[in-house]
Amino acid sequence: MTASLRNLLTDIEGVAVGHATDLVLGSGVTAIVFDKPVIASGSVLGGAPGGRDTALLDPSMTVETVDAFVLSGGSAFGLDAAGGVQAGLRQIGRGLTVGTTKVPIVPQAILMDLLNGGNKDWGRHSPYRDMGFQAFEAAKSGDFALGTVGAGTGATTATFKGGIGSASARTKAGHTVAALVAANALGSVTIGDSPHFWAAPFEREKEFGGLGMPATFDTDMRLKGINVTATTVGVVLTDAVLTKAQAHRLSILAHDGLARAVLPAHLPFDGDTMFAAATAKKPVTDVAELMEIFHLATLVTARAIARGVYEATALPVKSAQAAWQDRFGKD
Repeated sequence: MTASLRNLLTDIEGVAVGHATDLVLGSGVTAIVFDKPVIASGSVLGGAPGGRDTALLDPSMTVETVDAFVLSGGSAFGLDAAGGVQAGLRQIGRGLTVGTTKVPIVPQAILMDLLNGGNKDWGRHSPYRDMGFQAFEAAKSGDFALGTVGAGTGATTATFKGGIGSASARTKAGHTVAALVAANALGSVTIGDSPHFWAAPFEREKEFGGLGMPATFDTDMRLKGINVTATTVGVVLTDAVLTKAQAHRLSILAHDGLARAVLPAHLPFDGDTMFAAATAKKPVTDVAELMEIFHLATLVTARAIARGVYEATALPVKSAQAAWQDRFGKD
């Protein structure tokens, strides 16, 4: 019997997700940990990205597998987080064998949340390495929280508080595809001043309010600032058997989902980055199956972004950006 979906990244077998959240700091870390190395790639389409070990994800590079992905707030300071996840993996003997040692492979993408009102006066060293280790230790294979948690803690968008969202789907052949995204866009996830989401055509089971599309469209550009960096970062996974080149294509299709959920996307001050991986649990028998996996990567990414904004709550700081729920949520 096919297991039912929880509409989370952990619907992919062999995947665990953990958050470290600091509401006073107004930032956090999310670790996506695999129970064994997975074929992985990724792509960057934003103009102001920040990442660690992202170059090795290029299909032409030698290393094909990763042990974990990390998403983090903190802008460039947040790049310390991968070291914490690496420490956790090393502690349990994980990593790429190089001679007599093992090196955990942990690509990371960061988002800009330094201007959200949280207390960033952390002293000499940033807290992100410790938060990375905390996120690793918190990683579990079942349900995990959405909204203002982990890498989505300090996320914002042009109109409402951003956050962590996730979504999953299954192909006709039984392959599972799922995404987890920290929505921190320079643009807007909602249409004009309405409660409607750009991703509404792809919504399932009222996962972000079930409001559908508005009667009329306001397509005027809404930005959270000029010369303010943002960045939506995420992961799309499948249990299918894919090559590294196919995983790279999966990440590009995820960017298509980002562009269907955020308007505008991939701006010069966004650092939009999508990772992709395949756990290789289920073979792909023909091209039609592969195409549907790519198609669903677009849809689950768009849904995850909308869900992250829908589930978010405002930070407990002065002048914090209001959440969608503050204006449109039910009492």
